[in-house]
Amino acid sequence: MAVDMSKFTARFVEESRDRLSVLLSGIASLEAAAQGAAQNGTQGAAQVGAPGAAQVEGGTSPTGAEGRSSEPIDDLFRAAHTIKGSARMLGQGGIGEMAHRLEDLLDALRSRRVMASENIVRALYGGVDALSALVERLASGEKTPAATEDALLDLSRAAATATDGAATDPTAPDPAAAATPDPAARPPAAAPTTASPAAPDTAVAAPAATRSPGAPESVRVRVEKLDELVRLTGESIAARAHTDSRIEELAAIERMAFPAATGDADRLRMLRERIGQYRRNLRTDALARSNLDGELHAAALAMRMLPLSIVFEPAARMARDIARSLGKEIDCVVSGADIELDRQIIDRLGEPIIHLLRNAIDHGVEEASLRGLAGKTPRARICLSARQAESSVLVEVSDDGRGLDVTAIREKALRTKIISAEKAASLSAREISDLVFLPGFSTSPIVTDLSGRGVGLDIVRKTVVESLKGTIIVESTPGHGARFTLRLPPTLAIMRVLFAKAGGEIYGFASHDVTAVIDIGDEAVMNVAGGRAAVIRNEFVPVRSLAEALSAAPPSGHHASPGRDGAAKKAMRLLVVNDGSERLALSIDALVDEREVVVKPLPTHMRGIALVSGIITIGSNRLVCLLNAPALVGSTRRRRIVSAAEGDGIGETARAAEILIVDDSLNTREIERDVLEAHGYRITLAEDGIDGLAKARAGKFDAILTDVEMPGMDGFTLTEKLRAEEDYRDAPIIILTSRSRDEDRRRGMRAGADAYIVKGDFEQGSLLETLRALGL
Repeated sequence: MAVDMSKFTARFVEESRDRLSVLLSGIASLEAAAQGAAQNGTQGAAQVGAPGAAQVEGGTSPTGAEGRSSEPIDDLFRAAHTIKGSARMLGQGGIGEMAHRLEDLLDALRSRRVMASENIVRALYGGVDALSALVERLASGEKTPAATEDALLDLSRAAATATDGAATDPTAPDPAAAATPDPAARPPAAAPTTASPAAPDTAVAAPAATRSPGAPESVRVRVEKLDELVRLTGESIAARAHTDSRIEELAAIERMAFPAATGDADRLRMLRERIGQYRRNLRTDALARSNLDGELHAAALAMRMLPLSIVFEPAARMARDIARSLGKEIDCVVSGADIELDRQIIDRLGEPIIHLLRNAIDHGVEEASLRGLAGKTPRARICLSARQAESSVLVEVSDDGRGLDVTAIREKALRTKIISAEKAASLSAREISDLVFLPGFSTSPIVTDLSGRGVGLDIVRKTVVESLKGTIIVESTPGHGARFTLRLPPTLAIMRVLFAKAGGEIYGFASHDVTAVIDIGDEAVMNVAGGRAAVIRNEFVPVRSLAEALSAAPPSGHHASPGRDGAAKKAMRLLVVNDGSERLALSIDALVDEREVVVKPLPTHMRGIALVSGIITIGSNRLVCLLNAPALVGSTRRRRIVSAAEGDGIGETARAAEILIVDDSLNTREIERDVLEAHGYRITLAEDGIDGLAKARAGKFDAILTDVEMPGMDGFTLTEKLRAEEDYRDAPIIILTSRSRDEDRRRGMRAGADAYIVKGDFEQGSLLETLRALGL
């Protein structure tokens, strides 16, 4: 009876996808080498065996699952050859013929009858795309998809550039001859290998005849089964917490039964010893199970981890295609592509990365002529990188283009009434930059297929923050480019969580969102407009009760600077969290524990609660909310702005004096602005000394309030430079810093400061009194 080959189709599709990934990775390396050769005016670097490290730094080898080889082209040839053989075994003539033509071109490259020129690389990409399309058509149910003649002809033309075995100049155009290469001139292909039938759910990843020596053995597992394994190991870890609670119950019973054994002493002593020994044995068994569960869960997660190259390499290729369609020249440099993330994150990360790359090319990268005028190379540099950072992974997309146009963003926001003119005047450059993440926001003057519709960056923020539990930070330098940094957890299946108690309840925080846990005296917390703040690690950080933040209750009203007015002092425990750029100190009752736990998604009826991002089971099936730290920081910022706008009842006559605040800490700038705006002052913010000097020269301010320790230019230097300006020779300059040494005070006065205030001694009353004493 004839064997039904159709049952092997699903396995063939999966194996073909793996080999297509190997082909794409290897072609990207060939393209990098060809570009390097064109720039250097040499051919040697573009030879087939040349490494692709000029463009792929720290990424995966193009050999992928096929094993490493001294000649990368061997792995590409083997991948195409394996697809061809398997396709012909299954009666898939169209796929087999396309793989055969691709194999011809790769063979010409391997024998160095052609070089990896731009045209050859383009033909390879086209062949892989056509082959991939055929495989996907087969996967979607089409029985025998046929290859198009145009796709076959393109590969034949490219292979026909080999004449008399001479290498072609990589910079020369490919001839348009349509001749099909003589099959007799091609070395005989190896016989297709046959894998023995396997169980429907698993299959050998590569036949032994095509696997490189020393390559690791592997099996294929259905994603559904892998997800179920991870879920079960997570449930096992959760069950371990129940065992721990039972041990604690037994210890409590032991203490109750034998508080101070009296009477019948021997019997009670023996019983107590037996129960104590049982408890210790149970604890030993629980610890052994804990270690085993941890190893099992780590192994299951490792099976689901995938390298970022799966996202980076196609995205880098798409970036080059987009740039080419816009008439721009770029080098897309990839690094850290070997870092692994959970498949759940990898699956959702592709779209945000592509949006960021498209935005960088369309909005950030200038045309070659404009780059020349700015003293830049004609080819722009776009970097797609990843690196480990404590318990997170940082993914960065950066470019050396024009940077974000803060003025254009502000004007568009005003024109579309996203913000008011008064609000726009008070926002910092970073806050203005964050407006690009709003739905429907775009600064493009026209609508094209790439930009102008206002979709893209809002998807980036929604995916990264809401779906992937990460954060995103934007940094931009006018004329020098922009950087988007995504901070992501390695996995969503298990997370290290810190548990805190507040208002009688236990809450969880992702450890990567927690900056510090500190104890300070209540007297160190000061009243400012819009709430309270403390100086933590040399910057003002808003302080808020966690219980109040979650209940949306107003401040309790006892915050009139306790300790400063002689009231009793008491310690306060603060949990400092961050959203990537800002910090918030939450007062808690106690720190409970920190451990790795399984985080479950919110049930349907809770998905609208912005401050909660997941559910955790602890102890005897007790449910704990995992709080969304970035959302808490954002809600506190909005609350502070509203409170400052309403005023705190302390202000006297409104003042029209304009003050420039210069500080590299966003929290510090906002707190100082809130205090002064609540008393009628008009405020402009600067992010550092260089920005402050530029804004001071561009306008005329009645006073300057500056920090000392800032990047680029410190406050002492800024003060000296301002004193050299005619407009600021006599203007009040106040230094507000954490540096309290006498020599720093003297240096500040020598630089020309009129007042020197230490942040640790800061009170809004003292700042206002200083301003009044200086005539403002």
